[in-house]
Formats: sequence, structure tokens, C-alpha cells
Amino acid sequence: MPRSKRGLYDGLIYHVLNRGNNKNMIFAGPDDYAAFLLLMQKAQIRYPINILAYCLMPNHFHMVIQAAVGENIWRNMHWLLTTHACRYQAKFGASGHVWQGRFKSFPVQDDHHLVTLLRYVEGNPVRAGMVGSSKEWPGSSVYERTTGAESYLLLSN
Repeated sequence: MPRSKRGLYDGLIYHVLNRGNNKNMIFAGPDDYAAFLLLMQKAQIRYPINILAYCLMPNHFHMVIQAAVGENIWRNMHWLLTTHACRYQAKFGASGHVWQGRFKSFPVQDDHHLVTLLRYVEGNPVRAGMVGSSKEWPGSSVYERTTGAESYLLLSN
């Protein structure tokens, strides 16, 4: 039986996330984070979305995104996650599932929810005890905004 289509609507903001299969690590080091950020850029070119916030953690990621064309969200994520899985398998000589399953997407209900969500996503590495400040985590939108990092993911499309 085929999967049902996602109900992703034009112009809405979504919290999108996924994690490694069996909660396994999907980013082993700085080069893996950098490669995923580069893939995020390439996915944005193929299927334009606006990334409002993101945070890559060792075994999962969060993004807060919006697309003028809702269909671009699943197309973007499909390309991104499939391409990353191929890269991961080649690098580590792995086979099988890299991701736990399809990415999850939740619509943002209102402005208060959005502010809370942005704080939650960008505060992930601090809550996990990995850094003292979100500004110190290179796999995050806070780092990009505060350091002028060259990923340019947060520019509107």
C-alpha cells in the first residue's frame, strides 16, 4: 500500500525533524555537519524553502521552515535525506536505513508557538549539555547569525 501524501500547505511554517535509525549517530564530526549544511544549501536551490531556524545534533536535526509552495518541503527533505544517506553509507561503509523513517512535520499554530519553537530548536545543544551557549554550536542557525558563518542558509528564497 503506498504512503499517503503529506498535507503540506503553501506559505505555512513547519517544524521539521528526523533522527538516525535506532537513535544512531548521523553526524560523527565537524565534517559531517559541514557536509549536511552544504546539502541543505543544494536542496534549497533545487526546491526553494525559507529556513527560519535549524539545529543539527549528533543523532537528529530540527528545522523551522516555510515554503511558498508547500510541495517543496517534502521534495526538499526527500532529496536532502536521501543524498545524506548515500553520503553516510559511502563514508562509513554502511548499508540499510540511516534515518528512523520519514521526516516529521508539524505546522506552527501561531506567533507565540513560533517564538517558543525557535527557542526550543536553537537551544537544543545547550539543553543537551554540549555547549554553554547556542552561539557556540556550529550546526545551528544561531551560530550562522552571530558569527557570519558562510552557509547562507537563512537567506530568504
